Amino acid sequence: MNKDYFFCGVGGSGMLPLAMIVQAQGNRIAGSDRALDQGRTPDKFDWLRAHGVTLHPQDGSGVASPDQIVVATGAVEDTVPDIGAAKRVGAEIKTRPQLLSELFNAAPTSIGVAGTSGKSTITGMIAWILDQAGRAPTVVNGAVMKNFADADHPFASALVGGPDLFVAEVDESDGSIARYDPTVAVVSNISLDHKSMEELRDLFGGFVERATTAVLNLDNPETAALAQMMGCDSPTTFSLGDMAADLSAHNLEPLPTGMKFELKLPWEEPIPVVLNVPGAHNVANALAALGAVKALGVSVEDAVAALTTFSGIRRRLEVVGTQNGVTVIDDFAHNPDKIAATLKTLHAFDGRLLILFQPHGFGPLKLMQREFIEGFAGLMREHDVLLMPEPVYYGGTTDRSVGSQDIAAGVRAEGRQAEALATRADCGDRIVDLARPGDRVVVMGARDDSLSSFAAELLVRL
Repeated sequence: MNKDYFFCGVGGSGMLPLAMIVQAQGNRIAGSDRALDQGRTPDKFDWLRAHGVTLHPQDGSGVASPDQIVVATGAVEDTVPDIGAAKRVGAEIKTRPQLLSELFNAAPTSIGVAGTSGKSTITGMIAWILDQAGRAPTVVNGAVMKNFADADHPFASALVGGPDLFVAEVDESDGSIARYDPTVAVVSNISLDHKSMEELRDLFGGFVERATTAVLNLDNPETAALAQMMGCDSPTTFSLGDMAADLSAHNLEPLPTGMKFELKLPWEEPIPVVLNVPGAHNVANALAALGAVKALGVSVEDAVAALTTFSGIRRRLEVVGTQNGVTVIDDFAHNPDKIAATLKTLHAFDGRLLILFQPHGFGPLKLMQREFIEGFAGLMREHDVLLMPEPVYYGGTTDRSVGSQDIAAGVRAEGRQAEALATRADCGDRIVDLARPGDRVVVMGARDDSLSSFAAELLVRL
């Protein structure tokens, strides 16, 4: 029976793919979004309208019937007008993780991809391998998968496949990972991000215990400890260089736009692999994806062949273009681990980095103040420059005691160049003043779709 769903924040990177899958199941979709009301990312909302999604202002006017199912992000507060309207009319309210986990758990076979870093890329790699193997997966990712993006699907963060195989990026930051019961649980790594390490160990441990098969990273101390705890349940393990792992990568060689390495499985000859996505972290992501699909019976040879044509994830070290000898790169890095992976990858080649880092909230800055400072100061080179606007802030009761000035001051105290400016526009002006041929400008940040537009506009100005 067709149902009426109303997505509060329908343009969000996590909401849009879920809305498309629910619509593909025959349901009617409507929604609202703050970005729509503020005139941001109009192309995205034009696309949603063209694909049968009715859009409303985020003022509660779109929620008028008790028969509607109102879907909210985990972070939406009761003060949001759509939620207030839902309560007044008696409509059912579900969080995005609640709805996604229901769809995920209903599938006979499922792969849940979790971890502090790499989730979107691993999910995209698994999706592409399974698609090329003819397995018709349904996929919910947190970012656009370039292999599935075309003129009619520019926001391809979802893949609508069959009902029997469901692949999803699973989030630990809001604790919703506890809702998922995967056939295959992939954990890329575990490090401090949104929650304490004690909470994270409990959440990831439960996720792995509920799975039939786990795919775990031996190079990360926390995931390696998970593998030890599983004992006789024999997880599939992967590593960069450790021959004790079920899948290991050796002789890594950076290429201008990718990576070359040898894949080793126990008792088998090495298999040469070429990736079209750069960085050692993407080799680790590829191993995680190979472990996941191997658990579903896809041959390693077929999976490796598919990976050679994997074209990446939008905003993951994505080259926007080069103007007057300056290259602009758009990147999702927003926590210390992701930032480290990006800086290490870019420093494999020559050229000064001009880094714009827009924090995605005051909370993470306070929680990881020391890690952010040490990460930037430790991996920036002498001539690199860090520029930071204040964190994204949409209102609410967040503790704003630690801001960008604190991070920049800490990085300067460690002997590297860092500036905190009032606005992102000010940072853009400063980058245009500083940029010289041979420089690479990296626009880093999450939870703000306008960063990509900012990067594109910056390229035009250089």
